[in-house]
Amino acid sequence: MTPTRSRWPLTLALCGGYFLVLLDVTVVNVALPRIGAELQADAAGLAWSVDAYSVPLAALLLVSGAIGDRLGHRLVVLLGMACFGAASAACALAPGIGVLIAARVVQGIGAALMLPGTLALLVESGSDEASRSRLVGIWASIGGAALPAGPLIGGLLVQSAGWRAVFWLSVPVIAVAIVPVARLPRSAPAPGHGDVDAAGAGLLMIGLACLVTAAIRAPEAPLAAGALAAAAVGALLGLAVVERHAARPVLAVPRTARRPLGLAALVAGLMNLCALGGLFLLTQVLQDVHGLSPLAAGLLTLPAMLPLPLLGAPAGRLAARIGLWRTGALGAATAAAGMAGIAAALPDAGAGAVPLALSLALWGSGLGVLTPAIVGAAMKAMPESPGLASGASNTARQAGGALGIAASAAIAGPSHAAGFVVRTSGALLGGAAVLVLAAVLCIAVSRQEKAPS
Repeated sequence: MTPTRSRWPLTLALCGGYFLVLLDVTVVNVALPRIGAELQADAAGLAWSVDAYSVPLAALLLVSGAIGDRLGHRLVVLLGMACFGAASAACALAPGIGVLIAARVVQGIGAALMLPGTLALLVESGSDEASRSRLVGIWASIGGAALPAGPLIGGLLVQSAGWRAVFWLSVPVIAVAIVPVARLPRSAPAPGHGDVDAAGAGLLMIGLACLVTAAIRAPEAPLAAGALAAAAVGALLGLAVVERHAARPVLAVPRTARRPLGLAALVAGLMNLCALGGLFLLTQVLQDVHGLSPLAAGLLTLPAMLPLPLLGAPAGRLAARIGLWRTGALGAATAAAGMAGIAAALPDAGAGAVPLALSLALWGSGLGVLTPAIVGAAMKAMPESPGLASGASNTARQAGGALGIAASAAIAGPSHAAGFVVRTSGALLGGAAVLVLAAVLCIAVSRQEKAPS
């Protein structure tokens, strides 16, 4: 497909689907009080209305990406879109918390089927390396804006139309987005790639589901989290055994691609660990400490949100000029500086203070540069299997985000406790240090790539 105007409906559809997948990670949080009041849900039920989406999303990403490489991404993305749209409507119509949780599970499954293929189809539509880098930048920037946009969009919808509007939002968007994807020509599986290692896929899903659930439940139920972590280790060890003897393993990663793909996934996980952990604490400080409404708190995060969709394309051009890993290092270092600034501003600055706004903008700018660079590095590691590469990167990001929220909650404690803001600042400084580590990793990889063999 040539880079002409005819490609834009597909680009917007795939990026719109990715935006919705990530938006639903955070948009529901601001609706929880009203969901609890109307559906008479307790704290555990509300927690699971969030986690029931995150767990299948993280558990299925790698498998769905690998299956898309085998069976064709068009088919998997269409199935995911249909599943996501139908489940969103079911969430909006839920008469009780049990139905809502069940619908959120199905929504997470649809999101996992959709997400890796959106990037794979975009990369396949690029005519050359430069156009593919631009498309990855657009995809990453639009998706990156979804996480901080969640509180803002959720606040607007909840205050103006009620909590059910948070879920109704996805239905018309998916209905429009599915059309250009359906118009793509059907692609036959590559010879010998139509089969899927069911045992390996099952063990991978179980291992990732247990791992992410352990991270989510660790602050409230450490013993259960420990048991889940042990089950995850057992499943992943079993996966290693099964994959060694499988004719076509679900994680068919060539030896030369393992290191760059693994490092790209590691940096992606560290990025989301800091981003979602920081956002989780920041929204609590703004609402519970400073007393802002969900809408006002969302508006105050705009300096962090606005750079994300604006910097994707420039970051892609910068990566083409200086390299993906150097661009990633620049983004990580910038985000670290912004996160340290937020940590310094929180204890003394009131909501809306200039130092806080500037630090938020710096943080968002760094993430806007880092995200497309590290996604591009993952895709470059395995150009012949874009679904698996996308799945690996996004799985790391989802797992990193779950770990970041769990760690942040454990470090800062409840928002009503004394010293919460000070502990939050400490957690943010820790996140800045993690981003510095990510920048160092990116520089090290860049230097090794340039070293003579």
